[in-house]
Amino acid sequence: MHALFGRVYAQMCVTQGFFLSVSLSRKIYLSLPSAVSFLQSESLVVCDVAEDLVEKLRKFRFRKETNNAAIIMKIDKDKQLVVLDEEHEGISPDELKDELPERQPRFIVYSYKYQHEDGRVSYPLCFIFSSPVGCKPEQQMMYAGSKNKLVQTAELTKVFEIRNTEDLTEEWLREKLGFFH
Repeated sequence: MHALFGRVYAQMCVTQGFFLSVSLSRKIYLSLPSAVSFLQSESLVVCDVAEDLVEKLRKFRFRKETNNAAIIMKIDKDKQLVVLDEEHEGISPDELKDELPERQPRFIVYSYKYQHEDGRVSYPLCFIFSSPVGCKPEQQMMYAGSKNKLVQTAELTKVFEIRNTEDLTEEWLREKLGFFH
């Protein structure tokens, strides 16, 4: 089965067992054998958010502390629930990346002390979806399918994604937040 794409992320394709080919007319074709067989055998699962996590996210949204803080979440596959994995206070983006698994997806809600160029300080809440290259396709689909529900539950608007945990740096986050401020 071939699908024509105008833009292809080759790195993802190679690591997920997809195949790229270029026709003489310079059109790029992407062959999806593993994704097609997976979709035929499994259905996409959108996970609910655990009730205690919903309450924790609500309290986190209205926290009074002025330091950086993070809630890291994972999916409990057996319960099909997004659950709390870890909480961190006073954690920089560079320290946060060290807390993320290199080969498993995670959701992060991050409260970041943002110093504007004019001296103002704000505390944006960021949703970061870490979906590293090399994750199992089943995991990626389960997390990707559950992301929007979690973002809506947490009522967040600053939503970012990283494909490599090493990308999560102070510079990267400031660049992403610069779009909003």
